[in-house]
Amino acid sequence: MEKKPRTWTKWLYWFTFAVAVIFVYKIFDNFGEITDWIGTLFQVLAPFFIGLLIAYILYLPCRKVEEFYKKTKNKWIRKKARTFSVVTVYLITLLLIILLFTWIIPPIIDSVIDLANNFHTYYDMAIGVINNLPEDNFFKTDIMTGIMNAIQNIDIKEILNVEALTQYLQGAVSFANGIVNTFVAIIVSIYLLISRRSIIQFFKKLAGVTFKPQVYRNMDKYFNRSNQIFFKFLAGQFIDAIVVGILTSIAMSIMGIKYAPLLGFMIGLFNMIPYIGAIIAVIIAGIITFFTGGIEQTIWMLIVVIILQQVDANIINPKIVGNSLKINPLLVIFAVTVGGAYFGMLGIFLSVPISAIIKVSLDEYIDYRSRKIKALNNRDVP
Repeated sequence: MEKKPRTWTKWLYWFTFAVAVIFVYKIFDNFGEITDWIGTLFQVLAPFFIGLLIAYILYLPCRKVEEFYKKTKNKWIRKKARTFSVVTVYLITLLLIILLFTWIIPPIIDSVIDLANNFHTYYDMAIGVINNLPEDNFFKTDIMTGIMNAIQNIDIKEILNVEALTQYLQGAVSFANGIVNTFVAIIVSIYLLISRRSIIQFFKKLAGVTFKPQVYRNMDKYFNRSNQIFFKFLAGQFIDAIVVGILTSIAMSIMGIKYAPLLGFMIGLFNMIPYIGAIIAVIIAGIITFFTGGIEQTIWMLIVVIILQQVDANIINPKIVGNSLKINPLLVIFAVTVGGAYFGMLGIFLSVPISAIIKVSLDEYIDYRSRKIKALNNRDVP
């Protein structure tokens, strides 16, 4: 009587194993069809993912505006504070987009087109200036000569092919901002923002009944900590990039530097990458200014931009971002390099907050293990 259940369990085990093997074989045998099905599923769900991303980005502004409305004396406004906050943030976002495409994007596009068309002219002018320098000058060393020859071989029209960029942009816009998809994404984001409390409570209840209490508390803690890091870093770096871009563009325009809006926008954008972003942007801006304005203007530009970078690093950025990312610069460089290699520009921008979250989690795990080991050692002491 005892052997039958064991025999039945054994046969059930081997049957399950055989079914699993067949299932895995069928997956690999029809891998192309499965990937096509997954791709189609992502296309169908794209508006929902975009709506979720929009809601995530606008969550913090909505919360701040909602707190403002809740402080008003009008009882009806306080009751509808969440709805008013969502409407207000969307109107402000719409105005900013209109301002961006009306006043900021056109000068940048014009600068890119002009730079692409006149790059070799600027290069010849720079070479003429260098040839008139003394023979022992730094710009006439073998290293600088090799760099200048490498720059001469750059086909900037191919890199900054405006027609190709326009086609790529139109393709991206037509895919991501199709009429139906855009409408659905906006509706989804509005619904998420208005109903965020009930949605969060639902997932908290689901996690509470699914996981053990200690696991649930840890998940809740790390989820909140991750959100704080992401919100503070992304929002802070974005605002800081705008401030730096505007200040740099104004300073360069006053100095009469050509392509000031383009260079200011580039420095502000690269400033979102901690430590190395500002260095890369300043080097590129210095090279372009050297070709278009000569050595003297380049030196003054570098001095002014470096001063602005120091003001930003020591005054503006700490006020906006705070100390949310207490990570070593070496870890930042490593994260940006790996993120850019595998995930492109998106990986470059997101690698730093992700590495900060991993570091925070590891620090807390190490502290937890240290406390546990210390408690065990104290318990063993007679």
